Amino acid sequence: MLELPRWGLGAAALGNLYTAVDDATARATVDACWDAGVRYVDTAPHYGLGLSEERVGAALRDRPREEFVLQTKVGRLLRPATGGGRDPHGFDVPATRERVWDFTAAGVRRSVEDSLARLGLDRVDVVLVHDPDDHAEQARAGAFPELLRMREEGLVRAVGAGMNQTGLLTRFVREFDLDVVLVAGRYHLLDAGALVDLFPAARRAGTAVVLGGVFASGLLAHDDPPADATYAYGPAPADLLERARRVAAVAREHGTSLPAVAVQAAAAHPAVASLVLGMRSPEEVRRNAALLADPVPPAAWEALRRQGLLPEAMPLPGEGAP
Repeated sequence: MLELPRWGLGAAALGNLYTAVDDATARATVDACWDAGVRYVDTAPHYGLGLSEERVGAALRDRPREEFVLQTKVGRLLRPATGGGRDPHGFDVPATRERVWDFTAAGVRRSVEDSLARLGLDRVDVVLVHDPDDHAEQARAGAFPELLRMREEGLVRAVGAGMNQTGLLTRFVREFDLDVVLVAGRYHLLDAGALVDLFPAARRAGTAVVLGGVFASGLLAHDDPPADATYAYGPAPADLLERARRVAAVAREHGTSLPAVAVQAAAAHPAVASLVLGMRSPEEVRRNAALLADPVPPAAWEALRRQGLLPEAMPLPGEGAP
């Protein structure tokens, strides 16, 4: 079984998610991760129409290959596009390629081959079926069986799925021998939905859970959440903004911060093997490393629990899980 590092780089931002990152900053970000001891990188063809994979590969190509875990995804093939303009799916890149959904066995093989070409590497460690929400049956018939064959052939070390929901992920964990699932935005201080279905199923199956979106797409990333903070990729609802501010106030009273509480609470569940944190600069890398390095004081957890500011069933550092 592949052992995942405690945390890793979520490289969507290096594909110019929302705003552009220049090549030098992208390279410096990966280098800062290496200096901070980060040895797990998550990327995908979807991120910047291949730009994230290209940048990640360029930054890691001269590193000792056995020292890092590289994860990419399948489900979207990229093909040349001639229409011009910018990518319409949230990445600040020219639309020189277009995405084509493909969860067939042949599509999976082609996707991995294309990713290796963009990365400039001879292998990836983990391959996830990416966002098969509207293609579940094709993924069940094609993508998952093919990835399991590739694992048997030794072409990849671990396989799984990555989604923004728990329902289908739970179904896939029950149906297939998956090593890893990546769930984004469904386990954090404001939404512990993964406790209900995914975590119990993953623990029974021995499937490692990787968390993305532990800052709730922005709201929990601030020491003092502003009025225009984002949640689930939109404006934060007033009740959640107020709740986040209350958590932040308790954290400050105990010499810590809302982001530190967010990452350490998310990492505490025994089903969670790793966190992937989106980072677009060396400064963000150093900040996140510090958030994980300094333990939140026990008195802060006690105060947050006492005031009802944590999901009721969320285990805290040092606790077990129901």
